Amino acid sequence: MRTYYVYLLTTLNHTVLYVGVTNDLTRRVAEHKAGSQAGFTKQYNVHKLVHFETYPSIADAIAREKQLKAGSRAKKLALINASNPNWEELAA
Repeated sequence: MRTYYVYLLTTLNHTVLYVGVTNDLTRRVAEHKAGSQAGFTKQYNVHKLVHFETYPSIADAIAREKQLKAGSRAKKLALINASNPNWEELAA
């Protein structure tokens, strides 16, 4: 059985939030850090993992990703703070 991940990344100074979905969180975060894929995260240097959730199906993960993307920044920050209260203090 596969596991799917919904994840939130930010920049070192926490100015930008990015929501994504993947089936291999370690590989995907490494790709973001390496800047190997052109796009938003490479352009804005977004590669600090601050939150993730696991789901048993890709449909569930995509539904959650859409829900998070539609939510406000305040809601995303509250979610991050609930699961990772010291995230702003952690080194990249």
